Amino acid sequence: MDHSAHHTSPTHDHATHEGHHSHSGHAVPDGGHGGASWATAAKATLHCLTGCAIGEILGMVIGTALMWGNVPTMVLAITLAFVFGYSFTLFAVRRAGLDLKTAIKVALAADTVSIAVMELVDNGIIALTPGAMDAHLSDGLFWSALLGGFAVAFLITTPVNKWMIGRGKGHAVVHAYH
Repeated sequence: MDHSAHHTSPTHDHATHEGHHSHSGHAVPDGGHGGASWATAAKATLHCLTGCAIGEILGMVIGTALMWGNVPTMVLAITLAFVFGYSFTLFAVRRAGLDLKTAIKVALAADTVSIAVMELVDNGIIALTPGAMDAHLSDGLFWSALLGGFAVAFLITTPVNKWMIGRGKGHAVVHAYH
């Protein structure tokens, strides 16, 4: 199928073409939907991890400073992880010329699964590490559980991103705008 006629606008909405099978003209890394390199997947995961880490740490600091309990602090941290994770992609695709509505769609398509897996793993590790939920920001246990959780989340999320990018999903959606 020839897509060249409708790829002239920077506001083209790739989400409306999910049913198409031949996208040879799209900028999907590593030669199309057949696969993605580990390096591409690792870069996408690091991009996602950066936003998640900023949001999560900020949420933990705010919740602790306000003397909130564990649950509201964790909810704030997870919420901010999604906000910062999405915003990194949102700003990048807006700079590439996408209108706000399309940029939001691209950010949601690119990052939702990656952020969700990362947050599930990271927060699961923190919740399951004895004493980590009650540790304070000045405690080594807090930081080792958090950073250890990020490391394990990176290791688990990278293959997920590799699989998604290889199928033209996840961060592959963003690559069409770089």
